[in-house]
Amino acid sequence: MISVQSRACFTALLLLLVGPSALADDLMITWPGDWEVQTLPPAQNAAGEVISGLRQRAVKNDANGDPLMVMELTESALNPGHEVNLPGVLLEMRKAVQKNFVERGFMSVCNRIHDSTLGSMAAVETTCTITQNGGHVMTQTLVAAAHEGKAYSLLYAGSADGYKSIEPVVNGIRASLRLQP
Repeated sequence: MISVQSRACFTALLLLLVGPSALADDLMITWPGDWEVQTLPPAQNAAGEVISGLRQRAVKNDANGDPLMVMELTESALNPGHEVNLPGVLLEMRKAVQKNFVERGFMSVCNRIHDSTLGSMAAVETTCTITQNGGHVMTQTLVAAAHEGKAYSLLYAGSADGYKSIEPVVNGIRASLRLQP
């Protein structure tokens, strides 16, 4: 049974999992059959302008229908010749997530941004432990990569127990990604 804290945390997470959009047709994701998958509409920037592309979100629920893990993959086109400072982008993503959690009564502690992979691409990532009243309620990982005119972000989060139990599946999904530049 998921506690009220965890439900509130996941509600906050779902509100936080917004960002630049992804072109879903170019994303090659093999989602496990028991995940609920949706293609999301294009995001908008602060000025209300639509950012080209779409995002994909997938949710793995437990037997009661409560979310164990939420993943969102985003792909954005870059302007020609634009170089992405991946650690800087990920740092800003992490700050925004932490700020939003604090505003909702949660605390988060994240590890250092470090090198990683997303599919076959070099990436950077950080993982945050989210707590409320001293209790671990959720774990969230943020990953960013860029290659040949496209930027990618993968965010995934789960309840304290759900994250650990689903992590091997998530690692398989990450390894199987075929991101097309």
